[in-house]
Amino acid sequence: MDTKDRQDEKRDSAAAANLVRGKLTHLYGLEPSESSGLVEPSAKEEIKEVKQLKTHHAELSKHQEFLDRLSKSGRSMAEIQTAWHDYYQALDDAGKHEVWQEFYAEHEKRRGQEKSVTKTEPAKPIEPDETTDPKTINHKPKTTTSPGYQPPKTRISNIKDDLLGKVSQRANASKKRGHAHSLVFGLGMGTLMVFVLMFSFFNERFITPFITPSHNVGATSIIVDPTSSGDVGAEPKIIIPKINVEAPVVYDVPTIEEDAVQKGLERGVVHYPTTPNPGEKGNAVIFGHSSGNILNSGKYKFAFLLLKSMDEGDTFIIHKDNKRYVYKIYEKYVTSPDDFSVLDPPKDRAAIVTLITCDPPGQSTNRLIVQAEQIFPSPEKNAQADPEITQAAAEPAVLPSNAPTLWSRLTSWF
Repeated sequence: MDTKDRQDEKRDSAAAANLVRGKLTHLYGLEPSESSGLVEPSAKEEIKEVKQLKTHHAELSKHQEFLDRLSKSGRSMAEIQTAWHDYYQALDDAGKHEVWQEFYAEHEKRRGQEKSVTKTEPAKPIEPDETTDPKTINHKPKTTTSPGYQPPKTRISNIKDDLLGKVSQRANASKKRGHAHSLVFGLGMGTLMVFVLMFSFFNERFITPFITPSHNVGATSIIVDPTSSGDVGAEPKIIIPKINVEAPVVYDVPTIEEDAVQKGLERGVVHYPTTPNPGEKGNAVIFGHSSGNILNSGKYKFAFLLLKSMDEGDTFIIHKDNKRYVYKIYEKYVTSPDDFSVLDPPKDRAAIVTLITCDPPGQSTNRLIVQAEQIFPSPEKNAQADPEITQAAAEPAVLPSNAPTLWSRLTSWF
């Protein structure tokens, strides 16, 4: 420990002592004695201090002179203690204050002398008397060089050590709580991030069973009489009562390129541009999404999500050019995304509509095919499809698919 550290420690000790002394000032009703818990019985200690003062030819106070006379009176230590107690109690507050201040001053002086003694000098044995603990009689104390030697502690030192210990304990407890809070916060944030990532990548696995397409594609009632002659609006759309679907049919996609079809699917279901229109003879093909991924763009990503629930004999309706066309399902199957035979014209029916979506929902592994023949009005009145349109485009690389999921976009980078 360097000089500065020793000075800081000395100042801390003095500050602690002054604090305790200030709190004890109101206790003048008690003389410096065994009841204070600071030192050994006071009369004996005070007499020792008086002897030291006389050895150094120091001037004694009136209180110290009284103790000096008592020590020479030939009385026993018990009688001296009683006389000193009576003397102290007879003093006024100022006199008692003087006694305590002398006690503190001599005690500090003695501590300073103890520190100045060299560590190699052995401590003097304790002189046994009637106030000495019998267990310590004839026992020599350890020297300052002995292993495990510790200087004697006063009440003030004990108070200081106790305060420092409590502060240290609270600091350690606070650190432990801080570490625990940090750990809980870190685990909580980590769990939240994992949940967000998993939901972003695979939400269609959890969301799909709870989706009703009509909640996303429209609120208009779809309970209609397919053969009624009521007015049909100009908006082109498809109505599938069984699965509660009503969605716009997009006819203005200019090419069969995947990007163009995907843009059109954000606005509804898409009529494949190289096939006939509803109301014409041949195979009108309509693609719709069944992504189930709520993070994909567009209002109609769930339009054909429940298409697999359709069975042979079920019907659906298509509105186009202010006319209503009704279709009855005759076939449903799953095929590969490069099976282009689903675009071919029918061999034994005049006019059909083929509904196509991805299977299973949320993935683009296969294609679900639902084919239905026109039952109203009679397809015999249908016009012929424009051959330039139906033969203009080359065969696509693959049938249109669902929009790519976040996971598929991520894996495509590798």
